[in-house]
Amino acid sequence: MISIAGLRKSFGAATVLNGIDLEIRQGEVVSVLGSSGSGKSTLIRCINGLEKIDAGKISVDNFDVSKPRELSEARKRSGTVFQLFNLYPHMTAVQNVALAPVEVLKVPRKQAEAEARELLHSVGLTERADAYPAQLSGGQRQRVGICRALAMKPSYLLLDEVTSALDPEMTSEVLSILAKLAKGGTTMVFVTHEIEFARSISSRIAFLDKGQLIADLPTEEFFSATGMALPRVAQFLSKMRKD
Repeated sequence: MISIAGLRKSFGAATVLNGIDLEIRQGEVVSVLGSSGSGKSTLIRCINGLEKIDAGKISVDNFDVSKPRELSEARKRSGTVFQLFNLYPHMTAVQNVALAPVEVLKVPRKQAEAEARELLHSVGLTERADAYPAQLSGGQRQRVGICRALAMKPSYLLLDEVTSALDPEMTSEVLSILAKLAKGGTTMVFVTHEIEFARSISSRIAFLDKGQLIADLPTEEFFSATGMALPRVAQFLSKMRKD
């Protein structure tokens, strides 16, 4: 599992994460909700080692991400999908997906590209496998990004606002893929503003406010009287539903 204990992270004088304790077990889909600036994306970046933590501990399958020798092992167990795709523009979709298995896992290129094509087929991109990112729509690029993360066969999928740069139609494309993954048992930590989607696929909701974990509840409880009894949660849900 992913285990987070006493996590603290600051940027200068601004405390972004303040004593976070959270565990994500195999098979769970944990959606991380909260207003902009609450620390959601920073949490993801700390889990995958892109941000150095100030205090506390994060381990992925017992590998401590704060220790350089263990971070590479932790990263083999978690794949990250970012909001801005981050595809290599000079590589085709299949080359983008196959790159990490070849370079990191030392999978033979022919095998990696065959597996990449299978992944692209699974998300409806069979005919676009040899297209370059500039030739793809935003929704298609994000699906390639998801395939790229899955190509490493991770135990955990970390998703950071993966639909925020997409229009409604493209958002629907990507969310349908994530729903399929969740139904298939993929473990996910999902930072999102898509409240109703989070409600439909999540086993638990973690709610952050000003760097603190205000709620960590089963989804049904979060959206029921239990969650609404917490003033900050009630305020957030009321505003999001109006928007």
